[in-house]
Amino acid sequence: MHEGFELSPGFATVVAALFAITLAAIAHRIIAILLRRATAPLPVVNTVVLACIPVMRVFLPLIALQLVWQAAGDDLRYIGGIRHINGLAIIAGACWLLIAAIGGLANGIIAQHPADVEDNLTARRIATQARVLSRTAMTGVVMAGLALMLMTFPGARQVGASLLASAGVVGIVAGIAARPVFSNIIAGLQIALAQPIRIDDVLIIEGEWGRVEEITSTYVVLRIWDERRLIIPLQWFIEHPFQNWTRTSSEILGTVFLFADYRLPLDPLRAELQRILETAPEWDKRVSVLQLTDVTERTIQIRVLVSARSSGLAFDLRCRVREALVTFIQREYPDCLPQVRMPAGPDDLKKTGVEPHAARVMNTP
Repeated sequence: MHEGFELSPGFATVVAALFAITLAAIAHRIIAILLRRATAPLPVVNTVVLACIPVMRVFLPLIALQLVWQAAGDDLRYIGGIRHINGLAIIAGACWLLIAAIGGLANGIIAQHPADVEDNLTARRIATQARVLSRTAMTGVVMAGLALMLMTFPGARQVGASLLASAGVVGIVAGIAARPVFSNIIAGLQIALAQPIRIDDVLIIEGEWGRVEEITSTYVVLRIWDERRLIIPLQWFIEHPFQNWTRTSSEILGTVFLFADYRLPLDPLRAELQRILETAPEWDKRVSVLQLTDVTERTIQIRVLVSARSSGLAFDLRCRVREALVTFIQREYPDCLPQVRMPAGPDDLKKTGVEPHAARVMNTP
């Protein structure tokens, strides 16, 4: 009588699998609540936990199912293939979990050092190191996971053994083929440690001005001032010189050049410059210089040197100063704009009624 109610091995295994998935879901719920509360006072650890919780929702049922498949009889139909597929899924889930933990750790460290402050040099340094090192570690985890998954296939192990037998030739070919990849990975580690560039650094590359928007494990994204994106391999920064305007500080000097007539007095221009800067929010009150830097046969060259807290503010300040000084010269000293003098002869002066000591002046367009 009792034998009629006995479940078949396959059906019993399916019921056990459903029960294991339910238990894993309940355990995930409880563990997630406990970990959130336990790590609340620790922001970095809490960020790692929050990043791992969605992955654990999938990873825990896979482990529970693998326990059920291992407990099932070996004579069960397709049980070997099911164990193998579930094992591959566990390896993939473990890699996913490690990647999520690494990403959460990097995000937690970056969140502890916000970059939206005036002096964000330390924050940008830490953000660069965290992102580059985390992505390098993620790449290593993916490669290790793929290697472990391949090792579960007997055929792949045989292929690996045959490749090792000809390691000399294969190593040379693989080294040549993979040189760009590995050179960029090594360059990424050099950039993370030596830090010639950082996130949000202002760079001049190939004549283009832009900010470092992203640093991946193989390339750098430079956001150009006009919203274009310049993609540069990491190895390029190791092999070529470039300008970094924010290497040690975001403070920078800006220049404005003016050309005027020899008769322009410089002291009123200096006073006007100081008045302009006092009302300019972009000026950081460090440098304010107006100098006569060059003369030609027709004009004088005036250089204005001002300072700002960042390159963007320096550009705006230069435009403000240039516009205000040109307006000042046009309003107060219009005859001191760049001109071409043509001396008049005695006969021409008599015809026009101009005094003999005067000179006729023609403005160039």
